[in-house]
Amino acid sequence: PYTYTRQHPSRGSRNAGMRYNIKSAYPSYKRHYRANRHPGSHMGGDTQQIHDCMISIRNLTTGFGKRTLLKNVDTDIKGGTMTALIGRNGSGKSTLLRAIAGLNGEFSGEISICGRQISDMPPRIMAKSLALVTTGRTRIPDLRCRDVAALGRAPYTDWIGRLRSKDIEIVDNALKSVGMYEYADRTMDKMSDGECQRIMIARAIAQSTPVILLDEPTSFLDMPNRYELCSLLRSLAHNDGKCILFSTHELDIAMQMCDNIILLDNPTLYNLPPTQLAASGHIERLFRNNTVSIDGRTGKINLHGI
Repeated sequence: PYTYTRQHPSRGSRNAGMRYNIKSAYPSYKRHYRANRHPGSHMGGDTQQIHDCMISIRNLTTGFGKRTLLKNVDTDIKGGTMTALIGRNGSGKSTLLRAIAGLNGEFSGEISICGRQISDMPPRIMAKSLALVTTGRTRIPDLRCRDVAALGRAPYTDWIGRLRSKDIEIVDNALKSVGMYEYADRTMDKMSDGECQRIMIARAIAQSTPVILLDEPTSFLDMPNRYELCSLLRSLAHNDGKCILFSTHELDIAMQMCDNIILLDNPTLYNLPPTQLAASGHIERLFRNNTVSIDGRTGKINLHGI
């Protein structure tokens, strides 16, 4: 039902509170945007440049086999904002995230990051533009948490992957920001699912990219840490100008903490601020069945016949 445009995947790619301490983790911003000729560099000021970086989707069609999930959709996700991606199971949230990251070539249309189409990005430039946190868990014995986080610096190292003192500082600050610095020398096979998730987010932070994509980042966290993680992500967006896009089933978090929400309603999508999406009635219509209904304004779940 649609044509395929093959994209090249990027090859670059205990309960301590997650206290936000990110600013010192990004001393390389100015050098990074100059080296990569960021399209907003003529505007002056690193913050303005990062805020100008956005994800742009035009005439996008994607799906599985003969099933079309999205058809001819257009939307923009601006820098300096945190956007939640919601939808029913199987609606294509992970598929869309992977397409944006260049890991799913089964789509037609155009996807651009910071004004450059991902199909034209060499892997190293893609790795400096976008970080992706998936739902997979790294459980390799003897692999330290610090080493996993340090993988985020791979696009900036030399041909043998040596970390400079500046890279080590960035990795340490990323671990501190997610509350995992004290466990940096423990191995990944000794970590809980929630702790592993924090380490993978630290890797994405250490990657120092203007865009961060996360696939259900709160799925293995308890309720307090879900909100604390989203506070960290919102700080990255508002204070550092990053473009944050994450999929979630936590409707209450999306409504209360995000600047915008993308609702997948196959084969289309809606990209609206939470208040506008709540008033539209799309949430109640899409998530209603014979057992439950959801108040789109509050996220409250109403049970029927139980």
